[in-house]
Amino acid sequence: MNSGRPHLFTSESVTEGHPDKVADQISDAILDAMLEG
Repeated sequence: MNSGRPHLFTSESVTEGHPDKVADQISDAILDAMLEG
């Protein structure tokens, strides 16, 4: 599954149930959708 485009991997850790965890999941989904075109 190599699209030929460079990939940037980042990592972050917050406690389970933390509001940032939900916000990160939402922003990740939006970014993934935008990158897929």
